[in-house]
Amino acid sequence: MRVLVTGANGHLGYMLVKNLVEAGHAVRASVRSLADARKTSRLEAFSDVEIVEAQLARWDQMRAAMDDREVVFHAAAVYAYTEPERDREMIEASVQGAETAVRCAADAGVRKLVLTSSMVTVPLTAPGAPPIDETAWTDDLRVPYIRAKTEGERNAWRVARECGLHMVAVLPGAILGPGFVRNTPSIDVVEMMARGALRMGVPDMNFPLVDVRDVVHAHLLAAEKECEGRFIVCNDALPSLREMVETLHEIDPSIPLPMMTLPDFMIRFLPAFDRLNHLMLHSPLTASPEFMQMTRGKRWNASNRRIKEVLGWEQTISMYTSIADTLGVLRQRQGAAAGRKMTQNA
Repeated sequence: MRVLVTGANGHLGYMLVKNLVEAGHAVRASVRSLADARKTSRLEAFSDVEIVEAQLARWDQMRAAMDDREVVFHAAAVYAYTEPERDREMIEASVQGAETAVRCAADAGVRKLVLTSSMVTVPLTAPGAPPIDETAWTDDLRVPYIRAKTEGERNAWRVARECGLHMVAVLPGAILGPGFVRNTPSIDVVEMMARGALRMGVPDMNFPLVDVRDVVHAHLLAAEKECEGRFIVCNDALPSLREMVETLHEIDPSIPLPMMTLPDFMIRFLPAFDRLNHLMLHSPLTASPEFMQMTRGKRWNASNRRIKEVLGWEQTISMYTSIADTLGVLRQRQGAAAGRKMTQNA
């Protein structure tokens, strides 16, 4: 296939490029700026990858990037929960950016566009309720990231129908695993746990975990197979936060276990504890007030049945392996940063 991957410097985008190259496809990779070595250096290691500049707000660049492409993987996005100053940028990237991608793909005669959406576009449920499938859409849009992804995907479907473009949407859970050079909010959760931020207590919540390698496989299947509609991609079982900390402790016993499970009424105080941990432990911020309010008393509870039945996808990476590989990259980066600091101080 002749493909374009947008957002190719991101966690998912880079791993998509890597797997597409290994499979022998002709890959064009777009980044926001060719002048930014942080966005291009890893991609330049692939000798056969064509790297182009394509900002989501630039029709001319996006349209040129799609010339002679059969399939477009639109993975470019802004992903943030605790940076309110980026809310407008995030919503514009998801809504206007996805619309530009769809219209450019239709104008370029692209055979199929595979849109990376998110599992946050489907509702949470009460504990013990039946799993949600792809027919459901969340109506709780108080969290800016969830609003951005939901409104962005809905608008992309509207424009794709209007333009007659064949589009498929992949809805990943929170992506962990190797291949990242900077944290996403999903990676932040693992780093926060590894730094001991849940030592005093862990909230009674779960996590919609999926490994990046399984998400890449879902995208490739969506591109290669005859299919329509939306596909949730997440692990067969979505772990509790306690189970994740216990897994980290099993990998590295120096990571402390929680002393207790926090009662539900304390969820409202988590953003304050999060900021305290950020100051004391240098752990990433992970809890916004809106997100804590939305998830209180609810569970991530989505079914991956459709992607299994229609595309033949299966989870291949265990929770243990995904968390271990994520922690390995975090530790490697921390070691490299410490080495650079020592060199500067020498």
